Amino acid sequence: MTSRAADSAPATSTPAGRPGGRPARRITGAVWAALAIVYVVWGSTYLGIRVVVETMPPFLSAGVRFVVAGVLLAALLAWRKGIGVLKVSRPQLASAAVVGLLLLLGGNGLVVLAETSIPSGLTALLIAVVPAWVVLLRTAFGERPGPGAYTGVLLGLAGLAVLTLPGLSGDVRIGGVLTVIVASLLWSTGSFSASRIPMPANPFTASAYEMIAGGLGCLLIGLVRGEQRGLDVAAFSTRSWTAFAYLVLFGSLIGFTAYAWLLQAAPLSLVATYAYVNPVVAVALGALILDEALTWPIALGGAVVVAGVWLIVSTERRN
Repeated sequence: MTSRAADSAPATSTPAGRPGGRPARRITGAVWAALAIVYVVWGSTYLGIRVVVETMPPFLSAGVRFVVAGVLLAALLAWRKGIGVLKVSRPQLASAAVVGLLLLLGGNGLVVLAETSIPSGLTALLIAVVPAWVVLLRTAFGERPGPGAYTGVLLGLAGLAVLTLPGLSGDVRIGGVLTVIVASLLWSTGSFSASRIPMPANPFTASAYEMIAGGLGCLLIGLVRGEQRGLDVAAFSTRSWTAFAYLVLFGSLIGFTAYAWLLQAAPLSLVATYAYVNPVVAVALGALILDEALTWPIALGGAVVVAGVWLIVSTERRN
């Protein structure tokens, strides 16, 4: 997950994606091209993270990545639209910082940490249950998403239970599995909060501040954990550097730009389909490139989770 604001927040939870009164959007070739970018690029970020942490410290690498991506996005916005596009009120700045910390420190940072011990494909499947957590948060705040959404939640949680079996059996470190589950809860909280607090009106501006705040938070945690001790930049592999650059340029900048544009140009129900496509892409890439094992709990649990997310998205599509 990168600034999802930058890598993968549920489409129904971002400020630009609030439902209500939107006119029908025509599905053009450009929409399909942007959707393909979100499908493939965001699905591949789990693979990229796994390669980065082969030789780079988790929180420090994530922190530098988010800060660099945030600064680049802010500079691009200022160049294209003028420095005024970055002007926000103090409440908006504070809200963006809180969301950034929840999404990128709590959500993405913990994912990066978890991928030091568990496969990238399993991580993506565990994260795919985020829409189910969002439904439960909405219910806690008085909304009633409907029986279809609740059935999707039950399926998602059932799939999550099956996905934890490799950790319970000792095939995968249970600590890594639990870390991703906590990350998904924090990511859901950040996504849910973003539509209910005073965020910057421009979603790109909001994302820039979120990435910078979340990145600084990751850097601080990395220093507290002592990741800087004995750090040898020369020992970072070319493979990790390549994955790092890919995550900054494609995962954060190109991927999020395509996502934010889709929220304005395409039907929200179509954009939301990334939530069940990304895990499939991540599992396939992990198996093909990193030779990650596709065990029966991962295959079965993943299928159940994807089915639950599909049901939730389909229910939202009809509402």
